Amino acid sequence: MKLASSVLEENDFIPAKYTCDGADISPALSWDEPPPGTESFALIVDDPDAPRRTFVHWVLYDIPATVRQLSEQIATVKTLSNGGVQGKNDFGNLGYGGPCPPSGTHRYFFKLYALDKKLGLQPGATKNQLEAAMEGHILATAELVGRYQRQR
Repeated sequence: MKLASSVLEENDFIPAKYTCDGADISPALSWDEPPPGTESFALIVDDPDAPRRTFVHWVLYDIPATVRQLSEQIATVKTLSNGGVQGKNDFGNLGYGGPCPPSGTHRYFFKLYALDKKLGLQPGATKNQLEAAMEGHILATAELVGRYQRQR
C-alpha cells in the first residue's frame, strides 16, 4: 500500500498553507488498493521531533474500506461525510492541527493503516487509544513523511 499527496513528495517541505503559519488545513491524501480483508483505515499524523514527546497532529479512524482519498481541508467535525471518525490531537482539538514547530526543522509522519475491522471508537479518541484498538488488526501500513520549519 502506498500513501501519497498531490502537495507533498516524500521528505519534502510541507507547504505553509497546511501549517499554523498558513490556513492550517489538512493536505489532500490518497492511497492505492489495500490488502484483501481490509474493513477500514486509520490515519495518524505525528511529529517525533517535538520537545519532550511525540506530538500528535491528527487521529482519524473507521474510514470505510472503499475510500481511497481524503480531500484537502477536512472539516474538524466528529464524523466525516464518508463515515470516518476524528480523534483528538495534542492541541486538544478534534481533527487536523498543522505543523507549528517551536524551533528547527521537524519531521511529520503521515501513517495510514489498513485494518481487518471497524474499530467503533467514539469520536475524540487519542492516538494511544487508537493504537491499542488497532493492535492485532493491522493488515498493512503506508507512510509519507514531510518536513517543516517555521519562517520567522
